[in-house]
Amino acid sequence: MKKDVEDFVQQILGNVDALVTDSHIVYASGRHGAEYVNKDALYPFTADLQTVCDLMAEPFLKDKVEVVIGPAVEAAILASRVAGRLKTKAVYAEKTADGSSFKIRKTFRKFIAGKRVLVVEDVLTTGNSISKVIEEVRLLAGTVIGVSAIFNRGAVSAEAIGNVPKLSALINLKLNSWDEADCPLCKHAVPINTDVGNGEDFLARQKR
Repeated sequence: MKKDVEDFVQQILGNVDALVTDSHIVYASGRHGAEYVNKDALYPFTADLQTVCDLMAEPFLKDKVEVVIGPAVEAAILASRVAGRLKTKAVYAEKTADGSSFKIRKTFRKFIAGKRVLVVEDVLTTGNSISKVIEEVRLLAGTVIGVSAIFNRGAVSAEAIGNVPKLSALINLKLNSWDEADCPLCKHAVPINTDVGNGEDFLARQKR
């Protein structure tokens, strides 16, 4: 992704507080850091969301995409809007009952078999969820032509998610993090952000 596009998307996401920087975040892992991807903050702003989805579609305009799919819930919204830009169909994959994988409901399967499929996601962290969606598409005889994401924050590679032909992310973001004991923000008494991440729970545990 070109630097000017990445800067433009960062500005959009910063304006809606979807990208938090220069803060003191407690992640779900318990580690601390200064940045946070607050992906949910983008979805209420439909005009900004459409702009982002149009940019997600851009690298795939010439790839003859026949259907776009995303894992439910949020990426299902992305799939619909990206598909609109590509003038094609959109479906979504749902988590299985035990939460270990993703399945495509029967009513959608006819749109996958034998089709050229673009898989979308908002944030790639480990690539685990998107890999499972890709596996399901291939099991249904769909051809995955690529993956498009807003954020790639885990340096996820195309090889790591099933050797997809093309992986595109609007923002490639490496989030530095530290164990609590080594956190420089704690050492400098920078207040913990309680609006996003696990900061509120962290402070509550500290008071016990």
